[in-house]
Amino acid sequence: METVEMNSVSLKRPHSEDDVANADEIKRQKISEKSQTGNNSGQSVETVKEQPDKSLLEDTKNEIIPNEEGEEQEDEELEDSDEDGDPESFADMMKHGLTESDVGITKFVSSHKGFSGILKERYSDFVVHEIGKDGRVSHLDDFSVPVDDEDPSEETFTVLSDEDKQRLEELQLLKNKETSVAIEVIEDSKEKRTVIHQAVKSLFPGLETKTEDRDGKKYIIAYHAAGKKALAKVRTATDPRKHSWPKSRGSYCHFVLYKENKDTMDAINVLSKFLRVKPNIFSYMGTKDKRAITVQEIAVLRITAQRLAHLNKCLMNFKLGNFSYKNHPLKLGELQGNHFTVVLRNITGTDDQIEQAMNSLREIGFINYYGMQRFGTTAVPTYQIGRAILQNNWNEVMDLILKPRPGAEKGYLVKCREEWAKTKDPAAALKKLPVKRCVEGQLLRGLLKYGMKNIISAFGIIPRNNRLMYIHSYQSYVWNNMVSKRIEEYGLKAVPGDLTLKGATAVHIEEEDVHNYTIHDVVMPLPGFDVIYPKHKIGEAYKEMLVADNLDINNMRHKIRDYSLSGAYRKIIIRPQNVNWEVVAYDDPKIPLFTTDLDKLEGKPLPVLPTDGKFRALKMEFSLPPSTYATMAIREVLKMDTSIKNQTQLNTTWLR
Repeated sequence: METVEMNSVSLKRPHSEDDVANADEIKRQKISEKSQTGNNSGQSVETVKEQPDKSLLEDTKNEIIPNEEGEEQEDEELEDSDEDGDPESFADMMKHGLTESDVGITKFVSSHKGFSGILKERYSDFVVHEIGKDGRVSHLDDFSVPVDDEDPSEETFTVLSDEDKQRLEELQLLKNKETSVAIEVIEDSKEKRTVIHQAVKSLFPGLETKTEDRDGKKYIIAYHAAGKKALAKVRTATDPRKHSWPKSRGSYCHFVLYKENKDTMDAINVLSKFLRVKPNIFSYMGTKDKRAITVQEIAVLRITAQRLAHLNKCLMNFKLGNFSYKNHPLKLGELQGNHFTVVLRNITGTDDQIEQAMNSLREIGFINYYGMQRFGTTAVPTYQIGRAILQNNWNEVMDLILKPRPGAEKGYLVKCREEWAKTKDPAAALKKLPVKRCVEGQLLRGLLKYGMKNIISAFGIIPRNNRLMYIHSYQSYVWNNMVSKRIEEYGLKAVPGDLTLKGATAVHIEEEDVHNYTIHDVVMPLPGFDVIYPKHKIGEAYKEMLVADNLDINNMRHKIRDYSLSGAYRKIIIRPQNVNWEVVAYDDPKIPLFTTDLDKLEGKPLPVLPTDGKFRALKMEFSLPPSTYATMAIREVLKMDTSIKNQTQLNTTWLR
């Protein structure tokens, strides 16, 4: 099997000699990317979106789904929504971003000639279905609600006016000076009063109710039974009223979340807002990013299926279904992986090229590189911050996070960084931030609290997962570079000195056993204190790379326990499962090329496609294990650079 190296990327597209004479016409054409490869194979990729968007190929751990502005109302967006700006200025800023070669992604395993295709022309061209630990693929195919006698009536959700709900929410969260809220009972009856009592208690946990006569009229009075103490219990959502949940019912409502163009955390925050609960009562097995249709399982503590199903009437781009009650939450990482359905539109490859590319993906696979999102999207890669942490260089950590940087950033962050560079005053810089929950805001608050001489404690204010992200990024950076060296040095076969796993233990492949192994058995270590390294040249290459970064490979323990790296092993080649593909013709780029779970539930027919359309599309399906990047699989098929820097330049040129 031949390996192919991508040495350079030029943003040229194939065009005729006549085209050259008209530069303006050329600008209006779609452009593609040509990657020069070791076997002189030509390849290109075009990227087009439904609307101008800046981050085109950011993927989560398990799938490629670019981040993009969601379609919820503005007040439901989190702080990480993208910066406004025209496509050209964003492309100019992204010149400072990373390319694949910057993070060690330089090799291909297949020898086919690359071809161009439009990745995610529509977010509905990318569908992700979660695969649970039992191997079952999550699908939304049932809106029915399990009902028991203790569920409130449907009228519970409509009996309160919007004004009543607003007043009750303010009371629940102690946002005003009122100690109670009075709701007049119109068309008074015992049944009507009962429904109002149920509505207040079920929709606003922590409030109690009683009936009072006032001036000959009946009122339901809502109040806090124990003031702030009761509120505190409710807001943690771990101590709901004992009488409010049947003992026979599992404490967790599991459901399938179908979402469009929204990442998992955005979705959880929106659900939390509408349910008036804290996001931490939700659990899930993996995060799915924005620009896609994704289907995954979610669990929530002591919220009824009936209440969840009611959200289907008021939320856009979400659907909830397949409800069941269980006694356990979900845990991150418990999934087997994800199943992807991807459409690459306007492909230029011949049938033979496509056949070669897809057969190679199915039979050989792709290099299991960490994808570009692992390393950030700005001029300061996350691995540089991780390296500074491991070096115990805390001034450098602070500087890398807070200093001015070229590239794409929100306006208020630019002002904050400028203030910091000018004054080195945490309070002054913090005033420039309307949102304090970003990493920069958290670090500045830490510096304000602990002082400039205690950066370690200040940095510790940042949530643990965010802090560890930096050092994991550095590990990934080392791994990518070492795998490229390994494939360059030894190709796509197992060699003596390589590592393989026996159970969970890594062992070296010996000369006499090498014929028993293939490249698919070989693993490489992420650097740490609890791993071993290959016995051949690549083992030395690890040491040399860390020495160049002022790190000791034999001492990966940090004086702060959180930052001690134990290391791990990762397969260097991943062979996707359940690989299928089909080439279809189409005329209208706006029509969907397959039906989604929601389409099927709503009875929408399959799209009718012409037999001889103007364009061709490649529909591909495959399953990947956790912690692998679908971007890297698609990169292998198209032979393209998946960095946001290159993809943004392609997209914005087309948009001019």
